[in-house]
Amino acid sequence: MYEGEAECRLMTGVAGAMPEQSNDYRVVVFGAGGVGKSSLVMRFVKGTFKESYVPTIEDTYRQDRGVAGAMPEQSNDYRVVVFGAGGVGKSSLVMRFVKGTFKESYVPTIEDTYRQVISCNNSKNVCTLQITDTTGSHQFPAMQRLNISKGHAFILVYSVTSRQSFEELPTVYRLIWECKTNLDGVPVMLVGNKCDEVDSREVVFSEGEELAKRWECKFMETSAKTNYNVKELFQELLNLEKNRNISLTLEPNKSGKVSVQHTKKRIREKCSLM
Repeated sequence: MYEGEAECRLMTGVAGAMPEQSNDYRVVVFGAGGVGKSSLVMRFVKGTFKESYVPTIEDTYRQDRGVAGAMPEQSNDYRVVVFGAGGVGKSSLVMRFVKGTFKESYVPTIEDTYRQVISCNNSKNVCTLQITDTTGSHQFPAMQRLNISKGHAFILVYSVTSRQSFEELPTVYRLIWECKTNLDGVPVMLVGNKCDEVDSREVVFSEGEELAKRWECKFMETSAKTNYNVKELFQELLNLEKNRNISLTLEPNKSGKVSVQHTKKRIREKCSLM
């Protein structure tokens, strides 16, 4: 973190040195020097305000908070992280898969997380498929690295109607490679979405194939709008997992319906003082 940045962390209270916990909820504050980032944080955590301006290198604060309605991470979660530029259809792919719906309108995503119970170990047990739909490829590097460090599998999406979105993905791929040291045994899917928009195509199928060969990952074109290859995408991703025997059979709840949990960080996670 660089000059002009401050970080505020909400977590279970720890006395002394404050090692990072798995249930940390990390809030990162960005902005130019002198805009009042530190003042906002200090007003929130200590209720104080100082008129004088002292440039910040980096400060970290932690406070006890209870999170209402949040979904605690489980040890048997299988975490899939979806990366790609804004507008390529990441959210549409995820929504088509988990809810079977599609919306024509585009609403930029901050970060959404969905969970579904699926079969694993030849249906003898179940595990939770957690899909994190990230913001566009210009997401803060700290947020990208956090999602990568927690992810088990990755979907890198571009739009076949946008060459720029295709050319931005190698940067994300390199970051995943760096964070994971290497990608041996890590499932990665390269996905060209919006293949139904034939007249607007800027990236041909063979280009996606060639990039996937260089990355030694799987490639597929999809259409969230027409539901083309959407379920197949997630099935193929899970088939690449060698450390767990996972299948895409969705487990119904007691009412007979498939249960989907959704966390929208921007709205749904509410913090209450303990």
